[in-house]
Amino acid sequence: MFPLKDIHAVILDLDGTLIDSVPDLDAALNGMLQEMGLPAIDEASIRMFVGKGTPHLVKSTVSAYLDEKDTAKVLDEALTLFYKHYRTVNGERSHMYPYVREGLEQMAAKKLKIACVTNKPSVFTEPLLAKNGIYPFFDVIYCADTFPKKKPDPFPMMMACRKFGLLPNQVVAIGDSENDAKAARAAGCVLFIVPYGYNYGIPVENLRPDAVVPDLSQAAGLIS
Repeated sequence: MFPLKDIHAVILDLDGTLIDSVPDLDAALNGMLQEMGLPAIDEASIRMFVGKGTPHLVKSTVSAYLDEKDTAKVLDEALTLFYKHYRTVNGERSHMYPYVREGLEQMAAKKLKIACVTNKPSVFTEPLLAKNGIYPFFDVIYCADTFPKKKPDPFPMMMACRKFGLLPNQVVAIGDSENDAKAARAAGCVLFIVPYGYNYGIPVENLRPDAVVPDLSQAAGLIS
């Protein structure tokens, strides 16, 4: 099966695949909680909440301390405070995972089109990619607010395939979580999973990818 042939594009997740953004989220969420008079939350808990979009992240954090009814009452305030703090720290403490740049360079050298499809809002996505020096690698960037639907819905991945003029089976989707896997499978893309990201405690082998890849450089090596 490997190296794969007739692959012309790669769709990459952001948080947990390209960049470990939890240190930034830790600072922003705890700044939010402090202003709300709530206790601090630990980084390990935050890692369990990442990957399903900002509203889910903030709601899950607040729900650690408040019941469902009270969480609903303060959610708008919490989101406003989170955005305020995250704008300040976005990209300051995060870091790329090993071999991300090398993998992107290899993909570009193979003339693959490269897309980023993320559940992070656009106001944070492009600055984060730019601060880490990898923004120029991407031909397409689709964020949580680009379309009415986001992962695990396949629509953003299908739109990336359409943008490139490719069939989904000519595209490899690389992510770290169940959301990425569900979206890629429903879209019809080849699925690679990295083992180091945020997958809510689920073993990545349970996602039944076409390959578990230790890093993006080795992922690029599986595409001829």
